[in-house]
Amino acid sequence: MTQFLPYLLMFVVMFVFLILPQQRKIKKEKEFESSLNVGDKIVTKSGIHGKIAELAETTVIVETMAGKIKMERSAISSDMTAALNKK
Repeated sequence: MTQFLPYLLMFVVMFVFLILPQQRKIKKEKEFESSLNVGDKIVTKSGIHGKIAELAETTVIVETMAGKIKMERSAISSDMTAALNKK
């Protein structure tokens, strides 16, 4: 039993430092994606700024200066509505 203790300890440390933070990050991203609303000003992961014009289950239509772009909800990195309203 004592020969397996280092392996067990190593597994627990890996779980705590690698797997749990990743699960928290995924949960936070899903909550963010579900909290998006029409009219929110957003920035995509590729750096495109725009406003949400339409929402579907997995996609959004983002209105930009050049027109409208259809993209996945997961491509949105941040909601700028609150930050822009403070100015």
